[in-house]
Amino acid sequence: MTSVPQFYFRTSRTVGLTDAAPRYADVPGFQQPTGNLRTCTYSPSGGHFAYTTVDDVKIIDSTTGAIAQTIPVPNVYEVGFSPKGSYLCTYERPVKLDDGQNVHHNFKVWEVATGERVAQFLQKNQTMANFQFTYDEKFCARLVPNELQFYETKTLGGPASHKLRVDGCTSFAISPGHSYYIAIFVPERKGKPAFVEVYNAPNFGRPLSTKALFKAERVVLKWNGLGTSLLVLTQTEVDQTGKSYYGESTLYLCGIAGNYDSRITLDKEGPIHDVVWCPDSKEFAVVYGYMPAKTMIFNYRGETVRTLPLGPRNTILYSPHGRFLILAGFGNLQGEVDIYDRQNAYNKVTTIDASNTSVCEWSPDGRYVLFATTSPRLRVDNGVKIFHVTGKLAFVREMTELFSASWRPENADKYPLRSAISPAPEPHESASGVEVKTPVKAAGAYRPPHARGSATPLLFKREDEGGFAVNAVDAAQQRVKATRTVPGAAPVEDDAAGEEGLSKTALRNKKKREAKKAREAAEAAAASEPAAVTNGTSSPPPPPPGLGVTKNGITFKNPQDEKKYRGLMKKLRAIEDLKMRQANGEKLEDTQETKIKTEASVRSELAALGWKEK
Repeated sequence: MTSVPQFYFRTSRTVGLTDAAPRYADVPGFQQPTGNLRTCTYSPSGGHFAYTTVDDVKIIDSTTGAIAQTIPVPNVYEVGFSPKGSYLCTYERPVKLDDGQNVHHNFKVWEVATGERVAQFLQKNQTMANFQFTYDEKFCARLVPNELQFYETKTLGGPASHKLRVDGCTSFAISPGHSYYIAIFVPERKGKPAFVEVYNAPNFGRPLSTKALFKAERVVLKWNGLGTSLLVLTQTEVDQTGKSYYGESTLYLCGIAGNYDSRITLDKEGPIHDVVWCPDSKEFAVVYGYMPAKTMIFNYRGETVRTLPLGPRNTILYSPHGRFLILAGFGNLQGEVDIYDRQNAYNKVTTIDASNTSVCEWSPDGRYVLFATTSPRLRVDNGVKIFHVTGKLAFVREMTELFSASWRPENADKYPLRSAISPAPEPHESASGVEVKTPVKAAGAYRPPHARGSATPLLFKREDEGGFAVNAVDAAQQRVKATRTVPGAAPVEDDAAGEEGLSKTALRNKKKREAKKAREAAEAAAASEPAAVTNGTSSPPPPPPGLGVTKNGITFKNPQDEKKYRGLMKKLRAIEDLKMRQANGEKLEDTQETKIKTEASVRSELAALGWKEK
């Protein structure tokens, strides 16, 4: 029987299995259940499909749709298969038992063929990442606080065969290759940097390689398909530079043999949006930087191979054979999807408009792409759309409150790779009346009549349109300072360049000197002008500077003496206040007592200015 790609969908009411091209019909033997169906998933091999109900877990033969096994465990929130589909893991929320003494083992492992439970544990986190199998299901590992426990699957119900004690370990990842490599991560603790270590299980005596990480509070560990190289994406909650709300991210490449490990140098500021290995394990792609983001292809040693055009993109996906590459912008971006042909010098095949997309996946044969809009992110226009690699819409199914959708995993070898891109077949009738949106170039911002027809300044262009980079624009804006000008007056020369090397105190003193010169010049100009005439009566000119200033019966020769007088009087009042507090029995500070001792000198200086004590 010819294999046909298949996908599942889960809504608020039911779960369904659908055969894709060329049939586009529900799997005949599958009876769609109804009710509260919390989760569902395919096995990694694609042979089984499991979904949960309130009372149990059903395991389905994905080809025929018949029920293969029923697992009698209620209220399951998460399910997951082992790599070959021989075991099923279920997670229930932990509850307190009635007796108050026994522990509720809410994480269980079941044998699919017999439906028997082979192991059970207590697990607080609702995740399948804390329990992983090796590629051949010979071993499995479980993460507990400060320890990684290693079991032989045939004796999973017994004690752990090996243990790796690592204080503070928060995550691990088992290699998908034919060697039992395990990578563990320990975040920063007590001033020590974070690190990633790789062991060859079950030999935990000495790590094969160790990589110290800085600014790493959590990581994403990504093995290549052969299990020979590891990508470590580190992330922090807070960006110390203040440039991002979402923390900092850094990418490291680690070779298992320890012959190479390096930090991947990215030449554009901003977060790392996505990183993914090619299925052939020879290269990986990274999307990074502030929008418009940059996409770069590296080989397995971290050397740059190719750079793709800048654009509003944050998602990258290789097809199962590795021939095509999807570069898309989802989330808060417009949803444009570019498809590149790697065998044809990365020429762009097509661009698809897939706005409001939550799920984007390649079909196992590498000829179709599934797009799904799901709840609760968006509660309208939910459904599944399937496009041919050439950009032609092939199938549409609208749904109410679609929660998830995904292709059935299959080995890409079942579908031979074709040398040329096959033409798109006739679409399903569901796509015949649907208008396919083609990406259109934005009309751009409004431009006043006098600016139309002229080139846009580089400062206002996006980087992918030939404009400045984000950091270059910021630097240019910092150099441009607003200058207040008087209409009709000559412009003031910019002396900002001369002030850059001055300290705050020197700059403040410079401004005081300039203000003093301006004030003296104004007084001199006023003294040389004739008496002003107002309504036919002349007003006397202000007194010349030589006559002095009179205040409180004291005539000062210049404004500086008057200013000094005010300061000395302020000190004298403060001293008298301190003497009063001291007379009342209050204990004064040493500096305050020293200030009282300066009373005589303050009075003598005041007397020199003409002050007489009353």
